Amino acid sequence: MARLDDLLRQMKQQGASDLHLTSGSAPYMRINGDMVKLNYRNVSAETCNSLIFEILTENQKQLFTENWDLDLSYPLHGVGRFRVNVFMQRNGIAGVFRLIPENIKTIDELDLPEQLNGLIDASEGLILVTGPTGSGKSTTLASLIHTINEKQQAHIITIEDPIEFVHENHRCLISQRELASHTKSFGAALRAALREDPDIILVGEMRDLETISLAITAAETGHLVFATLHTNSAIKTIDRVIDVFPEGQQTQIRVMLSESLRGVVAQALLPRPDHQGRVPVVEILVNVPAVANLIREGKTHQIASVMQTGRSHGMMTFEGAIHELIQKGLISKEDGTSFLRRRSAGKQLSSSGGHGMRLANSPAST
Repeated sequence: MARLDDLLRQMKQQGASDLHLTSGSAPYMRINGDMVKLNYRNVSAETCNSLIFEILTENQKQLFTENWDLDLSYPLHGVGRFRVNVFMQRNGIAGVFRLIPENIKTIDELDLPEQLNGLIDASEGLILVTGPTGSGKSTTLASLIHTINEKQQAHIITIEDPIEFVHENHRCLISQRELASHTKSFGAALRAALREDPDIILVGEMRDLETISLAITAAETGHLVFATLHTNSAIKTIDRVIDVFPEGQQTQIRVMLSESLRGVVAQALLPRPDHQGRVPVVEILVNVPAVANLIREGKTHQIASVMQTGRSHGMMTFEGAIHELIQKGLISKEDGTSFLRRRSAGKQLSSSGGHGMRLANSPAST
């Protein structure tokens, strides 16, 4: 048993989502969104190095020595899987361990909107799940795949970095592939997937132009494709996808996206009123003909008005989601109002500051 295992078990007992182990500091845990310092002495660089290297394979040790950072998954029986990032910082080695529960929760158990059931009931198209780091994208995607696994008969291929939630075969055959362990890149795995008779493809993250282009092509050729992006609204997601491409290709990409996009699910997490856990706040964009026309014409700023009147099509704005969660008592009015106020301030800052750096020049963090 690795010496780290006791700390990882403590994570689960305390309901923490992340453990931060850093040379020169006591360990921290993120509990209900807050960083909590543990009552431990500072961990020396030598001890931290020993604790982390104990769970690495020889190949992983070599990769870390060469690159100074490393992504991996670490299973712990009876607790769950951990998505791990190991990196170097000022005082020495450090690691962040995110707990991926063993049991995959349903859409209802996660308090996700029931409209998602209708969105994923499709045979083809591109569904994007977006949000900042730590907003629950992976958990939502796992729930969507789990729902399909229980209801449909299909071949699902996932391409992840690293594999997080482990899916057992129920009605579907699920092939899970991990970057570095099973494939050299998202692009290579996506190209290969098209020859592996998939019905559904999950791309853990659309990091670059090649991956985005291949995902759109896969959706166009009759597959249902799920992918994630680090954007904080449905409309910004569409702009981000288009802006990745060179200007001369953007007109063509608008047309392709208008035809292949199935929908966008943007989300964030807010604390419950008793601060015992967090609740997803979800915005849903469904690509109805009116939305497709606006994407094609480059008028994505007008999509907001379609979303506000598109509830019958399964759409939901963040404002509507906040109102529903407050009505159900799942979040406080203060937290909901504060979230909308921050979003409004962010929109004003974005509109005055331009589009920012292209995604292709600035890969999103994991």
